[in-house]
Amino acid sequence: MPRDFKEKFFLFGIAIIAVLTILPLFHIIYSVVVEGLPVLLKGGFKFLFGTLAPPGDGLGGIGPAILGTFILTFLASLIGLPIAVMTGVYAAEYPESIFGRLARVLLTIMMEFPTILVGLFVMQILVIPMGRYSAIAGALALAIVMMPYVTVYTEEALKSIPFMYREAAFGLGLTRFKVVFRVLARMAKKGIVTGMLIGMAKVAGETAPLLFTAGGANRIYFAGVDRPVGAISLLIYNLVQQPYENYHEIAWGASLVLMLIFLAIFLPLRLSLKEVKL
Repeated sequence: MPRDFKEKFFLFGIAIIAVLTILPLFHIIYSVVVEGLPVLLKGGFKFLFGTLAPPGDGLGGIGPAILGTFILTFLASLIGLPIAVMTGVYAAEYPESIFGRLARVLLTIMMEFPTILVGLFVMQILVIPMGRYSAIAGALALAIVMMPYVTVYTEEALKSIPFMYREAAFGLGLTRFKVVFRVLARMAKKGIVTGMLIGMAKVAGETAPLLFTAGGANRIYFAGVDRPVGAISLLIYNLVQQPYENYHEIAWGASLVLMLIFLAIFLPLRLSLKEVKL
C-alpha cells in the first residue's frame, strides 16, 4: 500500500473522528436555539424580567432565576476563586511538599466527584443548622465544585512557564512573592483566567448541588443571602418534570438564556486575552 495513500487515509480518519467529537455540541446548540428562540421572541422582555406563570397559563418570565444565577455565581466566585488560585500557586511552587502533593491528588479526584454529594455535604453543615435553604448555602456548594478546576488550571499555567524566567527574576533580587505574582502570574494570565472562566461556567449550569441548598425560589426576586434563591438550571430541572406544555416552553427558553449567558461571558474574555509568547 503506497505511503501517500496511508497518510491520506489516516488524515481522513482523524477528520471523521474530529467531526464526530464536536457533532453532539453543535446538535445541542442547534436544538436549544431552534426550540428556545421562538419562546424568547414570544415572551419578549417580560420573559427575561417577569416571574413564573401558573401551570397551563402562558409563559410569564424567569427573572428571579436569571438574577439568582448571577448572584450564586458571583458569591461562589467570591468564596472559591481566591482559595483556588492560592492553592494552585502553592501546588506549583512547592510540588514536592506533602500539602502540595495531597492537594493535587484530592483536587484531581474532586473534578470527577459527584456534585450531588457536595450538595448533601453543605446541606448537613449549613442548611440543616440554619433551618432553611439559602443563597449562601448554594454559593458554598458551587464554590466547592468550582475550586478544583481553577486550582488545576492555575497550577498547570504556572508550571508551563520556563524555569529561566524564574531564575532571571530571582537574579534581579525579587522576593518569591514578587516573582510569583508580578512575573509568573502575568505570563500565565491566559491559563489562569481560562481556569476561572471554566470554573464559573461549570457552576453557572450546575443543578445537583442546588437541589439541597438553594431552594429554587422562582416566583420572588432575591430576598437576601440567608433566604432561598432561584437559578436557571434548577428552574429547568423542575419545569421539565411538569406535565404542562407552557412549562416545557419556558424550560426551552430558559435553556437558551443560560447558554447565551455562558457564551456572553466566556467567549469575549477568552478571545481578548493575549497569550504571552515565550
